[in-house]
Amino acid sequence: MTLKRICLAPLLLFRAMAATGPECQQILQRALQDKNPDTRKQAVIALSLAGSRGPLLPDLQGMVHDKDVGVRLAAVASLAEVKNLPSRESLHQALADPVPEVSFAAAKALWAQRDPSGAQALLAVLAGQNKTSSSLFTREKRDALRMLHTPRTLFWFALLQGIGMAPVPGLGEGVTSLQALLADPDISGRAAAALLLGKDQRPAALAALRDALTDKEWSVRAAAAHSVALRNDPALRPDLEPLLADKKQAVRLRAAAGYLRLSPLPPRTAAHSAKAPVKKSGP
Repeated sequence: MTLKRICLAPLLLFRAMAATGPECQQILQRALQDKNPDTRKQAVIALSLAGSRGPLLPDLQGMVHDKDVGVRLAAVASLAEVKNLPSRESLHQALADPVPEVSFAAAKALWAQRDPSGAQALLAVLAGQNKTSSSLFTREKRDALRMLHTPRTLFWFALLQGIGMAPVPGLGEGVTSLQALLADPDISGRAAAALLLGKDQRPAALAALRDALTDKEWSVRAAAAHSVALRNDPALRPDLEPLLADKKQAVRLRAAAGYLRLSPLPPRTAAHSAKAPVKKSGP
């Protein structure tokens, strides 16, 4: 390679990048405006890679108003990864979506970002004021529900990022119990809300969890027992006692384990220290 070519190489690379940037933007914009909802959905998913640095962030934000449910769900998921103020404002708009699956997805995303409106929405879900699924589904809505009815992705993301986690020596975080609940196809959206609110220290969250312990749905009772146990507050032990006779095994077992978790540790250390003076007074 000649010296001239070596000197021109950076300039040629810059020109190529300058030409490729607008071309990539046009490709994505055309896909976002495509008549096929699957194409728009794939474009929205792809934009999660661009993050907040991309020039198409306003386009991504606008997709929370797309006419297709699957596209709106994908937009919420992608905006949840961006984590900046404009994206959060779009998630707030999605909270008012008329389709419960979309508003529930927005609530979970905002909760993961510790936005108070997300927690409030989950409280409304747990109280039965807000729905998490539609009563009648088109094929698109069924597909959307199949993806997001059980919010496993968000839960595991929260666990990996340590959201709300404050490990206590000698006590686990109940990950196996959580995983088993999420794997059950019968778990409801309200049960998912109870799991998400387990680390919320506000009085309203605790009151909602206490009410959920007597819910008519077993999955809600089991999730509430799980969350109450993880609060590590011995004063909540009496709240779990009635569930020890629950007709559902998943509820009974979690209540029993939670009751033990909230019980005072055996006074082994105290007993040992009490015996110590006796040993010293011996021959």
